[in-house]
Amino acid sequence: MKLKILIVEDDLLLAEAVSDYFEGKGWETEQVHDGVTAVEKVEADNYQMILLDVMLPGMNGFEVCRKIRQNSDIPVFFITARVLEEDELTGYAAGADDYITKPFSLPVLYAKVMAMMARLRGGRPMEKLKKGGVEMDLRTGQVSICGQKCEMPPKEYELLRFFLENPDRIFTRDQLVTRFWGYDFEGNERVVDNHIKKLRKFLQGSRCMIQTARKTGYRMEVEP
Repeated sequence: MKLKILIVEDDLLLAEAVSDYFEGKGWETEQVHDGVTAVEKVEADNYQMILLDVMLPGMNGFEVCRKIRQNSDIPVFFITARVLEEDELTGYAAGADDYITKPFSLPVLYAKVMAMMARLRGGRPMEKLKKGGVEMDLRTGQVSICGQKCEMPPKEYELLRFFLENPDRIFTRDQLVTRFWGYDFEGNERVVDNHIKKLRKFLQGSRCMIQTARKTGYRMEVEP
């Protein structure tokens, strides 16, 4: 069975070049050139990978990724000319798995995609996260901190998993609100502070610490 990839790119020549290259490697490809159509395609069909441009008409790549993440864990690989750290962090907060910046080599893009696929398909899926005295069983949702089982509310659990999977990365309050409460959340971003405060209490005694990045947001540090 062929692997199927969705190429979301408004540069028609680039989309065609990427499509031809992947088809030459045995993939089945589809192309769309705007964000709204991309979301519709993902809802209607099955893909093993999405290559997603950031600058799209109608709905940008960040918005598309957030929409996809509401219902799917399909790998999303951003293709973008935007290289600002803020954009990169926004992409990861929206649910992106990796980035490549324009201009790029098609063999390099293909190699990066295949490396990601190998990680996703090779062996058994990751069942546990262990860092700094914190252990999460991703099958059962059970959390242990310093060897003690911990009953954690859903939002704190989601935040903890996210930070454990992305240590040392700074995420702004706005990025966290978008990731965990949705793009159209109408409440105050200080809701993040309240949940971080609760999460910090759970983590007391462990070597995992949620640090405040002044005037920016939060990051997790894990002491050795």
